[in-house]
Amino acid sequence: MDARIVTPRGDWLRPQARRRRTVFFSLTVLTAIVATTMMWDILAANGLNALDRAGLVLFFILFLWLASSFWTAVAGFAVRWRGGDRAQIAERWRAVAPLRGRTAVIMPIYNEDTTRVAAGLEVIWSSLQALAEQSAFDLFILSDTRKRDIGLAEEAAWRDLVTRHNARGRIFYRRRPENIARKAGNIADFVNHWGGAYDYAVVLDADSIMSGVTILEMARLMDANPRTGIIQALPLPAGRDTLFARLIQFAARLSSPMLSSGLAYWQLGESNYWGHNAIIRLKAFAAHCGLPHLPGSAPLGGEILSHDFVEAAFMRRAGYEVWLLPIEHGSWEEIPSNVVDYAARDRRWAQGNIQHLGLLPARGLYWLNRIHLIGGVLSYLASPLWLLMLLLSSTVVILQAIHGHQYFLPGQHGLFPNWPHYRDGEIAALLSLTAVALFGPKILAVVLTVRDPKLRRGFGGASRVCWSLLIEQLFSVLLAPAMMLFHTAFVVSTLAGKPVSWHAQERGDRGIGFLEALRRHAWHVLIGLTWGALILRFAPHYIGWLLPVIIGMVLSVPITMFTSRIAPAYWLRRHRLLLTPEETDPPAELRALQTCLIHHTPPARPALGEAAAARELLRDLEHRVPAHVPLAMKAQPLHYVAGAHRAGDAQRRRWLTPWRKS
Repeated sequence: MDARIVTPRGDWLRPQARRRRTVFFSLTVLTAIVATTMMWDILAANGLNALDRAGLVLFFILFLWLASSFWTAVAGFAVRWRGGDRAQIAERWRAVAPLRGRTAVIMPIYNEDTTRVAAGLEVIWSSLQALAEQSAFDLFILSDTRKRDIGLAEEAAWRDLVTRHNARGRIFYRRRPENIARKAGNIADFVNHWGGAYDYAVVLDADSIMSGVTILEMARLMDANPRTGIIQALPLPAGRDTLFARLIQFAARLSSPMLSSGLAYWQLGESNYWGHNAIIRLKAFAAHCGLPHLPGSAPLGGEILSHDFVEAAFMRRAGYEVWLLPIEHGSWEEIPSNVVDYAARDRRWAQGNIQHLGLLPARGLYWLNRIHLIGGVLSYLASPLWLLMLLLSSTVVILQAIHGHQYFLPGQHGLFPNWPHYRDGEIAALLSLTAVALFGPKILAVVLTVRDPKLRRGFGGASRVCWSLLIEQLFSVLLAPAMMLFHTAFVVSTLAGKPVSWHAQERGDRGIGFLEALRRHAWHVLIGLTWGALILRFAPHYIGWLLPVIIGMVLSVPITMFTSRIAPAYWLRRHRLLLTPEETDPPAELRALQTCLIHHTPPARPALGEAAAARELLRDLEHRVPAHVPLAMKAQPLHYVAGAHRAGDAQRRRWLTPWRKS
């Protein structure tokens, strides 16, 4: 299909989407209104001041965010309970026809651990080669590595992979001289130079693992539905061994399948793209998903860091559907192994998501894509809002403790004092509603897990999954205050004009020492001690409400050190706690990855001088560029929005002008 021709959504999907979204957003807003009304009634009993009103506004925004997660979980629970959703792409098209399209599996890398990258590529390629349709897939290693020794190791690993699999002309390596526009520019370079030979591209991260069966299923779904521009698989975290990583892996494995089913339920063909473990339609991507330069300079202007949400919005604007595939098999990723590295990754994402505010004026975007962009901003803005609300409530309590209750208000006439009023019933109801919204999704996920015998065994049994959930929730409460302060600092520094530095991500199991933890958390500890001292001094009766927050801040250094260790995680594993199905019954791909990492010896790095290394690269050039690509490019040239990386008023007018169907 010509990417320039807009294919409208099927008429049958419009009323379905309208009904589902009307119910979902109505329930979300209604829940937030009910909770805010309760809070207003509690505060208004003794008179509202300016601080109370500001707190009510913050409370409504935050409860709206909380309610949306709750009702997404309820929708996902209903879908999983009844066994599926017929409106989803995988249910409507169970494609069994011969595969027609050609697919490039692309892995962008940047100063990565070569051993881990080579092991992951080995697993993915071996899984693809086990398919009858293996000839429809090629593999591209797209390097932006800047360090010479890592680049030479990548070359050696690529040659070794090609030799062992006899894959000359099937596995290709390219290293860019400059990493223009980072990962988005890396993918754009591939599209410009080699995309014309392929119908689709499966985009991976350096730590991604996908099974050949899942990649094949996604390619077949693209074949069966030419209106689809992107299909996003659910990447489940696996493979890390520290306590922090195991907490994240357990929580994600327990709840993510249900939550993704809920997202897919109300988003339907207007879902989001997360930048990896997804398949894209290359012609449509090249024609419509070029990224503009935002007006101004970094951090809010310039190159867009979080490109995936934007590409999904542009793909949808062009008339193509974007689907989330909520399956819990065949798609995995690794996560940072400690709080410090996790926060460092979030620093980049925070700036990238806040940049999306500059894209909201772009013409032609669907309203749901604007909601996605706003949601990405709120995912980080929620932390400073929570902090501000806690500070406001603490200020109100301290002022009341200092000045006492005003029995006779200024201008009041009459003999009877203004007695304090307490709304015990409303307070209990609001606490109950908040608890349901916070913990309800976890309970629903446990119900689904215990109901399924195979899944229940994968988590270690019904009792083990319940104890594991309690452990995970305890550490979540302890870790949340530090993450709130991290995110607040990220948002403030971004809005203050401080751009993020772009370094390779730490991906191994890395323990955090005392000095590093103290350096990152010193100001968290100081804030916690000061805050707690003020409350104890002026309003000691309020300390119980803030105790979880204060403890998380004051103990952030030992908590970060402890959760970065492998020993406590192994102790929990021996007692069958925080288990996931990927541990109790590992899929073939994850078993193969561990085997590669244990037994694989990286290819020796050639001790070459600069001139010799250059000759080696030139000599092997024909192995890296498939011979059929230039011919395909002449027949089907792909232009990734010519000039997409040039700043200037002309380009800004282009992407801000109203979009019209051709």
